[in-house]
Amino acid sequence: MTEAILLVGGKGTRLRPLTVHTPKPMVPAAGVPFLTHQLARARAAGVDHIVLATSYLAEVFEPYFGDGSDLGLHLEYVTEEEPLGTGGALRNVASRLHSAPGDPVLIFNGDILTGLDIPALVDTHRTSGADVSLHLTRVDDPRAFGLVPTDSTGRVSAFLEKPQTPEEIVTDQVNAGAYVFNRSVIDTIPAGRPVSVERETFPGLLADGAHLQGMVDSTYWLDLGTPQAFVRGSADLVLGRAPSPAVPGRCGERLVLETADVAPDAKLTGGSVAGPRSRIGAGARIDGSAVLADAVIEPGARIRDSLIGAGARIGARTVLDGAVVGDGAVVGADNELRDGIRVWCGAAIPAGAVRFSSDE
Repeated sequence: MTEAILLVGGKGTRLRPLTVHTPKPMVPAAGVPFLTHQLARARAAGVDHIVLATSYLAEVFEPYFGDGSDLGLHLEYVTEEEPLGTGGALRNVASRLHSAPGDPVLIFNGDILTGLDIPALVDTHRTSGADVSLHLTRVDDPRAFGLVPTDSTGRVSAFLEKPQTPEEIVTDQVNAGAYVFNRSVIDTIPAGRPVSVERETFPGLLADGAHLQGMVDSTYWLDLGTPQAFVRGSADLVLGRAPSPAVPGRCGERLVLETADVAPDAKLTGGSVAGPRSRIGAGARIDGSAVLADAVIEPGARIRDSLIGAGARIGARTVLDGAVVGDGAVVGADNELRDGIRVWCGAAIPAGAVRFSSDE
């Protein structure tokens, strides 16, 4: 298998915007745009041709990645005039594929961070003789996901919508957002209209007697549908919990890019990133957080599980916990922002204006 489709954005991938100017796939995760990690992992698995299927902002991706040669890939870009869903997006790029009808094509969603063994999924597809193979993962609470029960051989028996009652939770296996399709199956998806693979394509294939195979791989998996999950994913890449050949440095407690300026007594832990030209002041403590390019963290600030946008400034002694601070925003000294708060791009919060704990 040498070919893949990467689904970026659109209704099918549950992509939600961060409070930063850049589209989420281009927000740095562990020092590079998130898509870089996915592209690099596909290349390491033997893929050399990838079509990026997007419903928006192809003009952002193409100038950065170009033809893909820097990553050892041949990249092509297809932008939908109207959102087509996951299935419609696949059909929309079918003419760009080079595969023969019986060849396998890897497909993966643009907002999933995973340690999936891609060659194992392809091998499962080939040895089982499946028409489509799905990466499945097990989750503790499957209520937010569609369930995918399988028989003793791994063959998919049904696709069940998000369960509402305990009786409806018949498995903890959920669709993990990576597939191998025979090229011929992609060509059967209706063209020119929205199609959901989860709600239309997969159930329709089952009804027609097609062979859909599930492979449960319980390695690292994270849906990056929220800013908090995105921050967690970046930290896990730095820590090495989520594997990627694209991390620009050695895995460990912190990733400090070459042009960052970190005070000698500042402490970065938990997979924190200091982005290009960022400045981390004396005595600052940053844990599990991402500080993007040109951001300034003033002395004594305490930051945990947060994203600090490009060019933002965090004042002295300010505490952030689970916060997202947009590009160019200013949070003055002695503030306390917690519990998923978002500060919009360019906003300014005066010194000592916001607190969550008591004043005592």
